[in-house]
Amino acid sequence: MPNVRLFLFIAALGLAAAADIRLGIIGTDTSHVIAFTKSLNDPTSPDYVPGARVVAAYKGGSRDIPSSADRVDKYAEELRAKWKIDFTPDIGSLCRKVDGILLESLDGRVHLQQAKAVIAAGKALFIDKPLASTLADAREIARLAKEAGVPWFSASGLRFGEIAASLKFTDTQGVTTWGPGPLEEHHQLDLSWYAIHPIEMLYALMGPGCEEVTRVSTEGGDLVVGKWKGGRIGSVHALRPYGDYGAVVFRLKEIAQSRPKTPFSYRPLLLEIIKFFETKQPPVPNEETLEMFAFMDAAQRSKAAGGAPMKVR
Repeated sequence: MPNVRLFLFIAALGLAAAADIRLGIIGTDTSHVIAFTKSLNDPTSPDYVPGARVVAAYKGGSRDIPSSADRVDKYAEELRAKWKIDFTPDIGSLCRKVDGILLESLDGRVHLQQAKAVIAAGKALFIDKPLASTLADAREIARLAKEAGVPWFSASGLRFGEIAASLKFTDTQGVTTWGPGPLEEHHQLDLSWYAIHPIEMLYALMGPGCEEVTRVSTEGGDLVVGKWKGGRIGSVHALRPYGDYGAVVFRLKEIAQSRPKTPFSYRPLLLEIIKFFETKQPPVPNEETLEMFAFMDAAQRSKAAGGAPMKVR
């Protein structure tokens, strides 16, 4: 009888694994691919998220970005050796092996071309930060996906983290967020490289509706101030070279602030990603994601104009 029970248990595990959504990774040049794979493929992980498994990957990589070139082979080998991930020579063959795609390439410049191949294959698509390196590329990804009927979304893990989750209120009058803001010379929207994280927190707490942006930029960081419809004000401090994340929310009768050294986990983001692949409904409206890029585009124009206010368009 014990052997029968063991057989049934192993068979049940096999059926559960077979029912999991099969995910493919594009780009092995970010630590996210290791963290995500461990959480999805290791049931013993404290951050385990059931329902999907990473089964295949396309290596990718960008030679002119050191943080990509220096890590892409290392992470690819770890995925291959430790997690038995199958590598493919191109994105087309990757798409034929999976149900959905995690586009993880560190370099936002390549996201449009990589997304085109995924959209052509009709696979649901999560695009890790940054969605793209320009507003035009971001809008083109959205246009192509809409025409093809392919669901997609892009988000920073900070949108679903403790800071944003603990400070959401219905009577928010204004918000200030802060976080690391290192720049990368090849990204035309320089805030998209890393300051996208505190910008995403800002939008998680303010919602869409920014109309005008002003940016003051120095070697040590940036202050980006947005005017929202109805007179609300939201601002982002991008700290260089790095810094902690945080937020202050101004309410009608009180001011709320995030706690120092707030812990972070990718699990809340991964829960949303798996739900997305199950339902094909993005947890963040595509229109809001595109507005964040229009916000950064206005900030870029303001920087070029010496801090003059620029309309979000």
